Amino acid sequence: MMRFPVIAALLAAALVVPLPQAAAQASWRGEPGKHVRAELREEIGERAGKTVRGFYTARDNAPMWLNKYARPSGAATLLLYRMQTAQFDGVDPDKLGIDKLVDLAERAQRGEIKDVARFEVALSDTFAEYVRAMRDGPRLPMIYGSPALEPVIPAPRSVLETAAQAPSLESYVDGMEWMHPLYAPLRKAMQDPAYSETQRRQIWMNMARLRAIPAMPMGRYVLVDTASAHLWMYEGGEPVDDMRVVVGNDAGQTPIMAGFLSQAVENPYWLVPDDIVQNEFADYILEYGPGWVADRRYEVLDSWEPDAEVLDPKTVDWQGVRDGTVSVHMRQLPGGSNFMGRVKFEFPNPQGIYLHDTPAKDLLKKTDRQLSHGCVRLEDAATMYRWLMGTPIPAAAKNAPPEQVVPLPEPVPIYITYLTVQPKGDNLVFLDDPYARDARVRIAAAD
Repeated sequence: MMRFPVIAALLAAALVVPLPQAAAQASWRGEPGKHVRAELREEIGERAGKTVRGFYTARDNAPMWLNKYARPSGAATLLLYRMQTAQFDGVDPDKLGIDKLVDLAERAQRGEIKDVARFEVALSDTFAEYVRAMRDGPRLPMIYGSPALEPVIPAPRSVLETAAQAPSLESYVDGMEWMHPLYAPLRKAMQDPAYSETQRRQIWMNMARLRAIPAMPMGRYVLVDTASAHLWMYEGGEPVDDMRVVVGNDAGQTPIMAGFLSQAVENPYWLVPDDIVQNEFADYILEYGPGWVADRRYEVLDSWEPDAEVLDPKTVDWQGVRDGTVSVHMRQLPGGSNFMGRVKFEFPNPQGIYLHDTPAKDLLKKTDRQLSHGCVRLEDAATMYRWLMGTPIPAAAKNAPPEQVVPLPEPVPIYITYLTVQPKGDNLVFLDDPYARDARVRIAAAD
């Protein structure tokens, strides 16, 4: 049974200490602190597993979840509140033994040193279990280009040490900083009665998508959201820049996927997808004649191999191409109106998705930007180039050789997701479902 009044009372006690009590008690870092450490040492010896024992031994048995008056801190009480409603994280609160923890917190609040130590150790042990369960919680599918891109389930001691190193443990718990930065605002909204059941279900689905993205507070990575057609560049857990993008249309939806951006290609060809050649270009050439190919700066190739032969469009059976009985390939020459613009950024994936510049800047002014054949068109490729490469994009040179591959100084993860609910300030913004993915998802909503 969830005991929110108890937690609320504990939170008030943790955050506000009456003046007479504050004057009467010394900090646990002083003389009472020796008793707490001694009792913790004994409690750890009796009950704690190897992980918790090693964590506290390394910090000379200093408590993590107590305030200076040797009572449960604000961080501890916020954590209890989160864990009481762990079903919103795909974790069963009963399996965490939450009722027992609340009882221990109540006893610890009375100040008996043995109870204080028992609470401290039990909370650390349960916190590690909770974080690991959240990282392993239910998530919607994402295509990972490498196992290194998947969410990591940390070792219990790593969970505790990372929390202990936070500048503010209370902020760390409140922001659920062991998850992706966008997770906590959605999580808090699940307990807000202002949101309808329909909205809560939508929030729940988007939390499941965010659980598919690892927490990388110190890393650099790119996040692309196809629902809002927007891109963010993250450093140290915070977005440092963002831009509009154009993503796949309904017929060519950009998939939910992850990869490592590994290289920039300057002055690129546009390698036209074969289905576009068959279903679109062949019709144009049949209607306007083979001259259509050169007029729009395309070339016809007999293969995608580096030594592919360039074919004369007049020699190609374009009706056969349209019918699917003849196979040719096409590319658009660099420069001018090339669909790739000045640069594209590649990450290996069998879906053939990449980021690229675009001359069609008018499309980026539209509200709904699900307009491409699947790849991600950038509003400001020059900014992306500088951020990824550490140098400005080279000026366009006349007669520059095509397809100049420039490796990135280091690979940068990219996560492409689909978020129809996003935080904006202290509120949430509910977006349209352009790919109708929310409507198709079958995932049990949290109570």
